Amino acid sequence: MEIVQPKDLEESFGLTKRRHAEQCRQKRIFNARNRIIGGDAEAWDVQVCDQKIKDATEKARLETFAAEMRHNDKAICILEDRKRRDRKNLCKAIDDFRQSFQKPETRREFDLSDPLALKKDLPARQSDNDVRNTASGMQRFMGEDLNFHERKKFQQEQNREWSLQQQREWKKALADQKHAEDFYLKTRLQFDETAKHLQGLERATRNVMCAAVKEFNRSQAMESAERKSLEKKQEQEDNLAEISNLLHGDLLSENPQQAASSFGPHRVVPDRWKGMTQEQLEQIRLVQKQQVQEKLRLQEEEHQRDRAWDQQRVQSARDTLLFERQQRRLQRDLRRALDCSNLSLAGEQRSQKKYMKELCTNQLTEDYFTQFNTRSR
Repeated sequence: MEIVQPKDLEESFGLTKRRHAEQCRQKRIFNARNRIIGGDAEAWDVQVCDQKIKDATEKARLETFAAEMRHNDKAICILEDRKRRDRKNLCKAIDDFRQSFQKPETRREFDLSDPLALKKDLPARQSDNDVRNTASGMQRFMGEDLNFHERKKFQQEQNREWSLQQQREWKKALADQKHAEDFYLKTRLQFDETAKHLQGLERATRNVMCAAVKEFNRSQAMESAERKSLEKKQEQEDNLAEISNLLHGDLLSENPQQAASSFGPHRVVPDRWKGMTQEQLEQIRLVQKQQVQEKLRLQEEEHQRDRAWDQQRVQSARDTLLFERQQRRLQRDLRRALDCSNLSLAGEQRSQKKYMKELCTNQLTEDYFTQFNTRSR
């Protein structure tokens, strides 16, 4: 009797697992419907399950939103009721405050609309000394001056006080005026002394300045006369020198060296140039003849070069034509050789097919096809 080891159990379990995976793979591969149409029932079931889970999740989310909206609506209703109740209490408190602290009789203009104003009003005249007895009230007339003595005494006292006050103000004004006149006189004398001193200084300064200006003008006049005489003498000397230079200079003597430029011997100064010499003209004519001969020589060389190029081009075209003809002959020979080779190969292929038909005479049976697709690998 053999003892089963844990290693044997692991190998048996792995072998069973591989067999089960192989059977599942064969079912998937050998199922023509799934292999051709491409339907995956398990994937579809997973998708259906995912869609159901998604729908349930969406439904739970919507229900949560609905419950939250109902809770918010209830909270809004409670807040509106509380706000309405608070507004009602506030209006009641305002009315109570008005009834307690803003009564009509405490208003400033209540006396204009008081219904008991006539009962509360005082009579037109309470006594002769009533302050409300004005001239327009017609409560006191011209012949009813009851306070004449007191009024006259008060008026006399008032006139005496006014007279004393005017005297004091007059004395004070005289004293102020005298003080202002003294200060003005003192200031005027001081200003006069200062002006007199400044005039003396200005007169002395002007005298000194006039003397300096007179001396400066005298010196300037002498310098100007001397400078004019020197300028006149210098001008005469310059005129004599200019006349001498013109008479003995290159301009009137027409010296050709005066037209030479400092930029090179081949350049001249245009405003001093008197024309070319006979030697220069002969040199120019000689150079022109040399240029004509050089041009004729270059033209002849150009003609010879063109003729050489034409001959070379004709020879190149002739060689190209000969090469193309030779290539066409070679291609024709190659095509003929290829055709012969293809004919020989076709004959060999026909003979090979005929030999294979004669050699392979057995027929295919069902056993030949059942040996395929027995495994998933």
